[in-house]
Amino acid sequence: MQAAPVRATAIPSFGTALRAVESLLLSGGQRTARRNAWTSVLEDRRRAKDRVEAQRVLDQSPTATSL
Repeated sequence: MQAAPVRATAIPSFGTALRAVESLLLSGGQRTARRNAWTSVLEDRRRAKDRVEAQRVLDQSPTATSL
């Protein structure tokens, strides 16, 4: 008895499906602008997270005036 054949075609991810729909609805320039905007949002979030972490480290360290 042989095992059933394995499917070689991967099911597309949600992101892949979204990009496919996007390519149908938006022109190339709009697509690029949207991706650039989203990249900026992600970078802003990363910088905000870094600021919070840096502030937390500074708050835990002894103050410069007490040295």
